[in-house]
Amino acid sequence: MREHKVIQPKQVLDRLLDPVGRCLTPKAARELANLRPDEEAQARGHELAEKCNEGTITAEEKDEYEIYVMAANVVAILQAKARARLNTPL
Repeated sequence: MREHKVIQPKQVLDRLLDPVGRCLTPKAARELANLRPDEEAQARGHELAEKCNEGTITAEEKDEYEIYVMAANVVAILQAKARARLNTPL
């Protein structure tokens, strides 16, 4: 029986998003590489991170924070793929 190595969530996302990176046009890759969250989303993410670090986050806020973290991971992986597609340094 073949043993499967347990991989981390970011590795799974990287593998699943690889086809997306390969189909990016140069214009789409540039736009994705420069993508930034709006000010409200950025402020909320920082607020939730602070509460999490301080131990004052509620269960509901923790669920919301985990969504922010997961979304940030997806965007970061896609941006890395976009930069690789453009052959630009990080």
